[in-house]
Amino acid sequence: MTQTLAVVLGDQLTIDIAALRDADPATTVVLMMEVADETTYVRHHKRKIAYILSAMRHHAEALRDAGWTVDYVKLDDADATDSFTGEVARAIGRHDPERIVVTEAGEWRVMAMLESWETLFGIPVDIRTDDRFLASHAEFAAWAEARKSLTMEWFYREMRVKTDLLMADGKPEGGRWNFDKENRKPAKADLLMPRPLAFKPDAITQEVLSLVADRFADHPGSLDEFDYAVTAADAERQATYFFKHALPQFGDYEDAMLSGERYLWHSILSPYINSGLLDPLDLCRRAEAQYRAGRAPLNAVEGYVRQIIGWREYMRGIYWREGPDYVERNFLGHTRELPNWYWTGETDMHCLSQAIGQTLETAHAHHIQRLMVTGNFALLIGADPAKVHLWYLEVYVDAYEWVELPNTLGMSQFGDGGLLGSKPYVSSGAYINRMSDYCGRCRYDVKQRIGPDACPFNALYWDFLARHEDKLGRNPRLAMPYRNWAKQTQADRDATRAQAEAFLDSLDASGPAGY
Repeated sequence: MTQTLAVVLGDQLTIDIAALRDADPATTVVLMMEVADETTYVRHHKRKIAYILSAMRHHAEALRDAGWTVDYVKLDDADATDSFTGEVARAIGRHDPERIVVTEAGEWRVMAMLESWETLFGIPVDIRTDDRFLASHAEFAAWAEARKSLTMEWFYREMRVKTDLLMADGKPEGGRWNFDKENRKPAKADLLMPRPLAFKPDAITQEVLSLVADRFADHPGSLDEFDYAVTAADAERQATYFFKHALPQFGDYEDAMLSGERYLWHSILSPYINSGLLDPLDLCRRAEAQYRAGRAPLNAVEGYVRQIIGWREYMRGIYWREGPDYVERNFLGHTRELPNWYWTGETDMHCLSQAIGQTLETAHAHHIQRLMVTGNFALLIGADPAKVHLWYLEVYVDAYEWVELPNTLGMSQFGDGGLLGSKPYVSSGAYINRMSDYCGRCRYDVKQRIGPDACPFNALYWDFLARHEDKLGRNPRLAMPYRNWAKQTQADRDATRAQAEAFLDSLDASGPAGY
């Protein structure tokens, strides 16, 4: 007899997920579902779909090995429906459960489905809190309610106190909460740079790769040399490798970019964290242990911990606090389409070619490539923030809406007008030149603002400030660039804006990217 139908979603690949925690394997059927709606509501990168489906199939085997009965629906099953709700309805017909238990969804649209099931199916539905996160929705809302400004740094400090990570007698280790200023060194090519582990696809993954190649041929990205971990054991191997070989230099070169180097000293663990194969708090404690043992410096470990218990938790809190209409915010009124080469990487701007090219190849780019190259450019040209959001959601393997949307629309595109970030993240080519070797390999000259060889970022930067002076001119963090703009002669300002306008016209003439 089936008493409980326990539903496990594709980003809940944690063996002790809340929906299973007190269930009896003898009277519980675990339902896992691959459904068409989840693979096509945006055109997800082929590699992203392959990773999620393969990880799900391997997780189902791990659950069976642990004694659970798993009812697994594959995408190409003959009778498969397109939706979670359709598959739950079919599973109820097969198992006649007394109740449904599920862990809360990470995204608004999926949560709405879960909340409809009790009425639709006429049986109790227990939606449990996802306690893999440090801050519940209520806890974050209470923190935010008491503040005029939702600065991530203050939330991060509370999470440090709550977890006791990198604390000493109630004070931050090293006497400071944040070592970000020490994590901005440019890198040089290094033959000894660590390379993440690569995992050869097994039979399950090979089957998934064939399915994805056939069914999603029109989606962006490549499946060539697919090497992601798809099991908790292999994700753990990748984590162990990172802590030993890459974490010590991660802090210094956290913001660096190099041509041809996809990973540098980054962990490449976010897909495994966001899908549930790795425990984020456990990773933070292990990073701290590396510091305590003298194997990694404080700036590296603090930077890593901040990304997880600060940035990641904060983005989730903003997403759920602001509601499903957050995606519609467009403070700067931007409406331009992304250029077509965001889907090909074929541009003479070397920095964008590198960041987009590796994204299409691997579904990965690190945070500075996303924020200060692809995101910076999209903001400077005035791209529609909702369209930029969809691009990021499509192309990155670790992109789930709860973490990607506020990061893109709020932090990268300033679409919320400063709720999340105190200023737009824009720069001329000088920042990219300082943090990378990209500009030395580019056909454009990063030191020129005007002329056929001028770096497009330069004129676009000043044009962006001029276009939005009514909304941004009083922002204290932009006071210096606005003073510098005002000091330029009218002729120089006109020439700069004409250069930007000509470049934007050339983008529009090349045609927008299609969906």
